[in-house]
Amino acid sequence: MRALIQRVTTAGVTIDEELKSSIANGLLVLLGIEDADTADDIVWLSNKIVNLRIFDDADKVPNLSLKETGGDILLVSQFTLHANTKKGNRPSYIRASKSVVAIPVYEKMIQQLENDLEKKIFTGVFGADMKVSLVNDGPVTIWIDSKQKE
Repeated sequence: MRALIQRVTTAGVTIDEELKSSIANGLLVLLGIEDADTADDIVWLSNKIVNLRIFDDADKVPNLSLKETGGDILLVSQFTLHANTKKGNRPSYIRASKSVVAIPVYEKMIQQLENDLEKKIFTGVFGADMKVSLVNDGPVTIWIDSKQKE
């Protein structure tokens, strides 16, 4: 499971020119799912996301987590995070899970994030043609792969 996490001052998802979800201060999380992902990956990654100390404290030092700041999460499925670009110029997405596998994992990730954050999170629509907007704060962008826990 891969996540591209961006600290944002605002983020939103529009589908068919209609705003589906938006957040103010918090994290935009783009999530890629592969067949090898397990319940352990979900728990580990969710815990990592809500407890990353990437928000400024009173001294402007990034010492606070999303959980501590009360910020929100906008979670967007993105199979292209598993793009393989080793050969040629056309990416291969063979490692990305098909929707029959990915949707239940995505739904479990939503539930785990809500449990860990202790509040509702916001989402896009799995498989939809989404337009994602954001104002990256910092900018802070972090890549996490649950298969590389070192």
